[in-house]
Amino acid sequence: MKFTNLRLTGFKSFVEATDFEIRDGLTGIVGPNGCGKSNLLEALRWVMGATSAKALRGEGMGDVIFAGTSMRPARNWAEVTLTLDNADRSAPAEYNESEVIEISRRILHKEDGTQSIYRINSKEVRAKDVQLMFADAATGANSPALVRQGQISELINAKPQSRRRLLEEAAGVTGLHSRRHEAELRLRAAEQNLERLDDVIGELENQK
Repeated sequence: MKFTNLRLTGFKSFVEATDFEIRDGLTGIVGPNGCGKSNLLEALRWVMGATSAKALRGEGMGDVIFAGTSMRPARNWAEVTLTLDNADRSAPAEYNESEVIEISRRILHKEDGTQSIYRINSKEVRAKDVQLMFADAATGANSPALVRQGQISELINAKPQSRRRLLEEAAGVTGLHSRRHEAELRLRAAEQNLERLDDVIGELENQK
């Protein structure tokens, strides 16, 4: 899975639409403290389905929206779009007709809270669809390849369960675990439906 472009609009310090082009080879970002380098990594995590505001250095998910300055008013929405090169047709079957795949996440700030909308090639999808797509490619919002500030010390002090999760992500089996969990939930629901059906049949027989 090859990332080619990251577009941020209203995300943290990037109030205007900003494109970060990811070219072949090594792409580096150089700048002083506070220029927004960490915001780019957090935008990448966020568009891939991050659910922890704390991991994005915020108290709530609404904190990713540009909060305003003395010169610029705050926004009530933010959007990040990640462009993928799918020339090798390595994406899930339903998206393999396209050589380029665009995954976007938009957050809207409302009176009753915030709402995230995910899209793949302009089609609205579930957060789980985006997360599974990246998990199947051995990456994602919690990929060990994305190292944020302070994460190394957290890994050293992590519990065995947390280390195992990181190893599973590195091995590319996270998507399999997610799909197995979803299949188990469906099986349990089917078993419960069968039990209810047996109860109904028993009641009908008693009424005869």
